[in-house]
Amino acid sequence: MRKLTVVICGAASLLIGALSVPTFVSADSLPDEGQCRKAKPADAVTQGWCVAITRRKGNCLACHSVTTKTPWPEMLAPGGNMGPPLVAMKQRFPDKAKLRAQLYDATKMNPQSVMPPFGKHQLLTDKEIDLVMEWLYSI
Repeated sequence: MRKLTVVICGAASLLIGALSVPTFVSADSLPDEGQCRKAKPADAVTQGWCVAITRRKGNCLACHSVTTKTPWPEMLAPGGNMGPPLVAMKQRFPDKAKLRAQLYDATKMNPQSVMPPFGKHQLLTDKEIDLVMEWLYSI
């Protein structure tokens, strides 16, 4: 019998890519990264979720935890603890412009921030930043 050993590295969400993720078919569930690539969701909130979870794009869950329903079982739910949890974003950022500025370049508000400047370094396009904002405002 073979033993499976899983190593979890700090902020990296490598575990997700190595496991088989169940398919969710209910309307209120969110797709996993593979489903995002295949399905190309139409609504802005789901598109934003897809940008946020894609490891080559936002990869938000490498540093942030999220409390919304995810396509992963609870014990496998990804989410780091380097950044603040992504909860009550409308209340925390009532001004969308401030949230956008935070996503674009977090070092403007906090020069010591370890959050990547997604817009400034062109890690995400302006449209992708707007989509992530739509998803964040839905949680």
